[in-house]
Amino acid sequence: MNKMKKWTKRLGMTCLFLMALTVTFQSITGLQAHSFVSHLMDTIPVGETVNGEAPTLEESIDWSKYPKYTVTATGYTAGVESTGKTKGHPEYGITYSGVKVKRDLYSTIAADLSIFPIGTILFIPGYGYGVVADKGGAIKGNRLDLYYETVEDVYRHWGKKTVDVYVVKKGNGKLTEEQLTALNEDKSMQVFRQQYIKSEKK
Repeated sequence: MNKMKKWTKRLGMTCLFLMALTVTFQSITGLQAHSFVSHLMDTIPVGETVNGEAPTLEESIDWSKYPKYTVTATGYTAGVESTGKTKGHPEYGITYSGVKVKRDLYSTIAADLSIFPIGTILFIPGYGYGVVADKGGAIKGNRLDLYYETVEDVYRHWGKKTVDVYVVKKGNGKLTEEQLTALNEDKSMQVFRQQYIKSEKK
């Protein structure tokens, strides 16, 4: 009987402590405890696994919420084989938008500007984020050209594919180096940088 009283008393004290903790939390932060927990749950990526491995970029977002286009995507380089320009050319590696070609978390891609204006951000499964920075004579309609640093990379990583892409943000016709750098340096994206580096080394 004595043990039962002791345990009941402990349970009551624990409940009082938790209630006091909740009231203190709410008075300091101004947040309801359940709202805070809900917010935390919302920030956990959808694809996070039980063993703590970071989800891939493709798993971390519900892409069904974004407008989808089926496109034929090929790869291109800054070199003479894709642009007709050699390394000595003053416009070598410079896109139609004026930014330098880049393969990164957000890479430069070429598109039909009447469909995807300069600055449009697309998610391309198997490639990552592409920012429309360029156009091409053969890039008409639902076609994309994805930037790679070398011809070998084009063949090894991509080639030519028909793929569904997702419009993350429609461009306004402009893109600057500062905007592209800001996208690639966004803190929330750095968790995916190691995955990107590993995929490029395969």
